[in-house]
Amino acid sequence: MRVTLADVAREAGVSTATVDRVLNARSGVRSRTREVVTEAARQLGYIGDAPAPMAAQRALAFDIILPAGTNSYIEDLRQQFVDQRRAIAGTNLRIHAIEGFNPATLAARLGEIGRRSDGVALIGPDHPMVREAIRALVVDGVPVVTLASDIPHAPRAGFVGIDNRSAGRLAGWLMGRLLGPGQHRVALFAGSLSYRGHEEREAGFRHILAEEFPDLEIIGLTEVLDDVERAYRAAAAHLDAHHDIAAIYNIGAGNRGIARALKERDLARKVIMIGHELTAHTKAMLLDGTMDAVIDQNVRVEVREVISQLTRLASGEPWAMHPLRITVFFRENLPAE
Repeated sequence: MRVTLADVAREAGVSTATVDRVLNARSGVRSRTREVVTEAARQLGYIGDAPAPMAAQRALAFDIILPAGTNSYIEDLRQQFVDQRRAIAGTNLRIHAIEGFNPATLAARLGEIGRRSDGVALIGPDHPMVREAIRALVVDGVPVVTLASDIPHAPRAGFVGIDNRSAGRLAGWLMGRLLGPGQHRVALFAGSLSYRGHEEREAGFRHILAEEFPDLEIIGLTEVLDDVERAYRAAAAHLDAHHDIAAIYNIGAGNRGIARALKERDLARKVIMIGHELTAHTKAMLLDGTMDAVIDQNVRVEVREVISQLTRLASGEPWAMHPLRITVFFRENLPAE
């Protein structure tokens, strides 16, 4: 009977995708696994004693999937990938922009990428369709890394980002200290709780308020899909309906919309506002007093770590990094650059 690729995979104890990678000299396989597969192929007669013909080595190709939209942090991430791509020899970074809150769109794009990629990094919602698409990529031998917001129940290789629950607790602690004693009402905004990172920030924020600042009352959570205009309309509606709002915590993007609603009502510098990601826009809001604190994750470091970890994984090396540092910026400690 003719020996098949599946026979070799069974003998070597690996997937058919791994056998395909070894016999075609593709990256992403450890040297020991390569030896085991080659020996199994020889013993079964799938290849002769001479080394199997190998395809020419090629540059690594990584796919980076980011949400489209008006999110300034995502735009900064995208620009960092573009900038760092220019400095990397022998690596091709393909940057995709998709509708970030549609799991079907993301899953379809992951399916299109398939075996053409040596590694994928993505920001996406924690949804069954996305988890299955990640699982299919991994079965095909393509390592997947989550960025900024994790999808822990998918077989991703690792997560590059901050501890979002700790970031939410930090926001709550800052808000409680800035507001001081007494009863105060707080409005919450998020991009979408389908993003695990936003869900974790909300949980951390609520938990520390319950533990440390029980007099702070959360009057609602509005999802604005990280869109500036949606955030503006939602903030305007909240401020008009609740004239005693003392503080706003924005878990995701859309800070420009919230700031616009505050300024139109002469509430900037009166309502405490805490948000995330130091961008050109949030820096300006700290300077003019509309925002009081910005909790940041360094995009330059994130992008560097994504590329570093994908390169390690494509070379058969293990994951090797820890959660990134959380930084808080106020008007008085803004970086010069």
